[in-house]
Amino acid sequence: MRAVEENVFAEPAVLPAPGAEQYPSLALANSTIALPGGHYIDQLGTPAGANQWLTERGLAPVEAGMREMCATQLRSLREQIRALFASRVAALPALPAALDAVNDALTRVPTAPLLQWDDRTGPYRAAPHPTSQIVDHALAALAADAADLLTSPDAERLTACGSAPCNRYLLRHGRRHWCSTRCGDRARAARAYARRARPEEN
Repeated sequence: MRAVEENVFAEPAVLPAPGAEQYPSLALANSTIALPGGHYIDQLGTPAGANQWLTERGLAPVEAGMREMCATQLRSLREQIRALFASRVAALPALPAALDAVNDALTRVPTAPLLQWDDRTGPYRAAPHPTSQIVDHALAALAADAADLLTSPDAERLTACGSAPCNRYLLRHGRRHWCSTRCGDRARAARAYARRARPEEN
């Protein structure tokens, strides 16, 4: 198992898909990357990986101390956002569970420090546990970004990469349906192979 993981992470660095630098929710949807040969990269696969991913996008400090429960929440939101993107691309109704998950993330962050009560010193205002608060704010920001993308004119350009086995989403520019040059080359090679393999018609 370790050898497979090492081979997967030895893959060349994958550049962000078009639109992912503008929309963090698109980067979140693309944080699990399917590779040829049945391999994949999950940038949120560990608490440290999730912490690094959030830090790189200004959504958490380096020392946030992400736990597995927090990483699991982030991966769960990713799957719900991917489901909404898939529905939008396919022009299908959204899954209610995906909508509920995004709306829950949007509304779970208190707008003000909550009232707490200490038996010795009395009432005070304070935020929840710092790490939980960081994660909740990150989830809310990502959910809001997904809602912004899906309701913006850019939603018309949202598409899935057209090069199997890639599972990433992108904002299309012109007729381009690939998230990277590598995927475009792979799709063109597959089409050329299919043409050569096709029996000649008489």
